[in-house]
Formats: sequence, structure tokens, C-alpha cells
Amino acid sequence: MIIIQLKGGLGNQMFQYALYTALKNRGKTVKIDDETGFVNDELRVPVLSGYGIEYERATKDEIVALTDSKMDIFSRIRRKLTGRKTFRIDEESGRFNPKILELEDAYLVGYWQSDKYFANEEDIRAIRLAFEKRPQEIMNDDVSWTMLQQIECCESVSLHVRRTDYIDAVHRPIHNICSEKYYKDAVNKVLAEYSDAVFFIFTDDKEWCKGHFKGPNFHVVELEEGKGTDIAEMMLMSRCKHHIIANSSFSWWAAWLNDAPEKLIIAPEKWINNKDMEDVYTDRMTKIAI
Repeated sequence: MIIIQLKGGLGNQMFQYALYTALKNRGKTVKIDDETGFVNDELRVPVLSGYGIEYERATKDEIVALTDSKMDIFSRIRRKLTGRKTFRIDEESGRFNPKILELEDAYLVGYWQSDKYFANEEDIRAIRLAFEKRPQEIMNDDVSWTMLQQIECCESVSLHVRRTDYIDAVHRPIHNICSEKYYKDAVNKVLAEYSDAVFFIFTDDKEWCKGHFKGPNFHVVELEEGKGTDIAEMMLMSRCKHHIIANSSFSWWAAWLNDAPEKLIIAPEKWINNKDMEDVYTDRMTKIAI
């Protein structure tokens, strides 16, 4: 049996579910642990149910068995004498590891941020079926519907700015914040090909964006906050014709879900500081300096 630990925000959970799908398509027995990864994360919870997604949940006994974590006195003594006999595998690099797809028994902890894990047509079809919903299945407010109409009626570009959690003392050494120069260069690159482009800005720092992106072709998206807002934003971003993404799995997925052959995707050339993330980039992305 393989158990995948679910953790992180929506984009990360989508990557973990994509790996779950790919492994199941290869005939593996796969389940998801959607509790352990959130025990010490006050900001995030499992959110895939917002897509109507169902998956097989691992029991505590199954998790304990794969991680050799029984707490009875005999198991503790045995571990001290012979060591832990665990099947836990922690992702050490952001690079695609083909061996992950060959496993039979494992407890997988990581983000698995590469489309190489789900490159087969069968995988892609299943993942798109899970995440590509009709707007009426996702959006339930007038603001979202108005924004969707605007996006579909112009040469729309989603522009993702992530700042709030990337600039705190804990995360800043790990995550690079996309600079003002990155966004300026990205906007200019889009305008060089599509002079009538309209930029829809999706962000966790709306006031900063309002001060830095000015003009009639820039619109900061402000949806009504509530349950499902992140999924509604993901859908709206994916409906844009082109994308300027941040070093974020959230905008990565929005760009991936847009399957238009003519789409332009601009991505920051450095993803994070502490891992080699070259395999996070897809063939469709154009990298520019961050």
C-alpha cells in the first residue's frame, strides 16, 4: 500500500492528488492521509472536497504500520534495539523521481511538484476531469460571474502576486518574492505579443497591487471572501488566455488547467532557495529573471 500525506494549500494538495491519481492508474493500492499534515498548520485544511473530489482515506492503523510508529512498550524497545523499519519517504529534492511511480509500499511526504509524475494521457484526462468544473459548480456570487464575463471577452492575462506568507521571517529565506522588475518585464513581454492584453491580478496583498499596477488594463480581482473563494479564483485564473505566474503552486495549476494551444505562460526562473526545482517548469513556460 502507498499512503500520500496531504498538506499545504490548494495548489500543493492538487499536486499530491495528481500523484495519487497517477499511482492508482498504474494499479497501485493508494490512500491519502488528510490529517497528519495539518496537525501543526493552523492556516490550512484539506480543501479538495470543494471540487467534489473523493479519495480513499488511510486509517490510523495503516499509517502506523507503514511508518513503524506503534507506541506500545514492546515496539519502542524493538526500535531501540533494531531501528525503525519505516516505509516513510520524504521528498528531498524538487526534481522528478521516477522511482516514486514504481513503489509498492510507501508513506510519501512531499509536494511532488512536477507534471512528469502525471505525464500519461490517462493521468491527464483523470486530473482534468477532477479539477475542470463548470462555473456553476464552483461560483455562487455575482462578483465571480461578472469577472468571468470580463475575462472571457478580452485578451485576458492572469497575473499572480503572492506576498503575505512569503515575506515573513520564517518563509523569506526559502521563498523568493517575485520582484517588481519581474512583473514589469513579464507584462512587457506579454504586451509585445498581445498589445491589447488586459491583466487580471490575483493576489493576497490587494493594497500593494493597487499601488503598483495602475492603468485601465490592470484589474485587481476582489471576490467575496468565504468558503470556496480559493477554488473560484483558481477557475477564473485558468479561464484567462495567458498567465504570469508567481513561484507558487496555485498559479502553476491555473496555467496548467488552461489547455489552449496558443497560451503564453511567464514564470520566474528561480522557484525556491533550498531545493532544485527545475522539474516544476513545464514545456510551455517561458522563464525570466525574478
